Amino acid sequence: MRQDSLSQKIDWTSVLLFAALVLAGWLNIYAAEYDPEINQSLFDIQTSAGRQMLWILTSVAIAFTIFFFDYKFFDSFAYITYGIFMAMLLFILIGGKEVAGSKSWVGIGGFGLQPSEFAKFATAFALAKYLDHSTRKLTNLNTLAVSFAIILLPMGLTILQGDTGTALVFAALVVPMFREGMPPLLLIVAVSIFAVFLLTLLVSQTVILAGIAIVTLLFLGLNARNPKRLLYIVVSAIVVTFAVRSVDFILTDVLQPHQQKRILSLVNPNIDPLGAGWNVTQSKIAIGSGGFAGKGFLEGTQTKFDFVPEQTTDFIFCTIGEEHGWVGSILVLALFCILLIRLSILAERQKSTFSRVYGYGVIGIIFFHFTVNIAMTIGLFPVIGIPLPFFSYGGSSLWAFTILLFSFLKLDAHRMQVLQRL
Repeated sequence: MRQDSLSQKIDWTSVLLFAALVLAGWLNIYAAEYDPEINQSLFDIQTSAGRQMLWILTSVAIAFTIFFFDYKFFDSFAYITYGIFMAMLLFILIGGKEVAGSKSWVGIGGFGLQPSEFAKFATAFALAKYLDHSTRKLTNLNTLAVSFAIILLPMGLTILQGDTGTALVFAALVVPMFREGMPPLLLIVAVSIFAVFLLTLLVSQTVILAGIAIVTLLFLGLNARNPKRLLYIVVSAIVVTFAVRSVDFILTDVLQPHQQKRILSLVNPNIDPLGAGWNVTQSKIAIGSGGFAGKGFLEGTQTKFDFVPEQTTDFIFCTIGEEHGWVGSILVLALFCILLIRLSILAERQKSTFSRVYGYGVIGIIFFHFTVNIAMTIGLFPVIGIPLPFFSYGGSSLWAFTILLFSFLKLDAHRMQVLQRL
């Protein structure tokens, strides 16, 4: 395909949405660290905004480079890419650099790279490659087991690095699995496990187990003549019960002390108001103080006096809320929603299973980051330390999201040339 023809087939709507989000993120990073007494330049590379400008420029270069790749590259090298990043995650456990309690970084001089960010798109490619086979159906137990194994390997390695937040993002890859025919019951069980985990922090385990028993008996009675459903119900009840009984183990033996406090602070904000609860409390104050239209660009008082830690990274959304108010917050939410809707349209029009699965993987990962990050800043979800896509400061995050998105846009541009398996 000629390059002029390729430019006509690129989905420029998604590209423009990407540009709008990145630009808005850059300006808010500048606002988050702005000091009126110094009046630093937006382009000063000694500041986070200046360094983010460099990440943006390199991300644009990465995007252009991806468009020059042969579209078959992603399919042909999916397993190799996955293997490389799994090896990197293993290496991190031995020789990684520890940052903020997580041993998940590779130090190269003064530059830090986080392989787990890049492992997300590598895992999405591997899952797409595996499911791109006519005989592999997600109603088959073997296909389900291998698909979950592809996801659980990087998730487990990332947890061992102490980065539980990033590890949870890999769970977003159940989105393409659900689209490709995974039994809905599995998704219901997964949501139920998460719900009972949070509920167990509020209610006695005895009460919850009694509730599970009653619900199970009810469903067994309603499906008494369907042996297959009976089996699913019994297995689901056992899994959810196991989840309830494992809450204490996860809190005390899996999560780190600061992560335990964050989860407990979600349930009871007053348990540690000057420690684990400080970030969220200050974030909510900042967002609430913005009112309808905000205080104005560079006029955020919570920002100026550094009340909210990590305001250029995990808590960048509170800068939007304070300086641009409800209007600015809704605009950002709208941009993300439009992008996700657009990507859904692109995913559905793909001619190959590989491209469709990968497309829904992109949607799942961006959706997870977007919803959880904003939910963290307004106190609806524990602080797990994941960035807001295209907004938060950081080279690894921006590069990884750029590769994730533009790889799919490249595949979409060649959707009429269905990939042929060798």
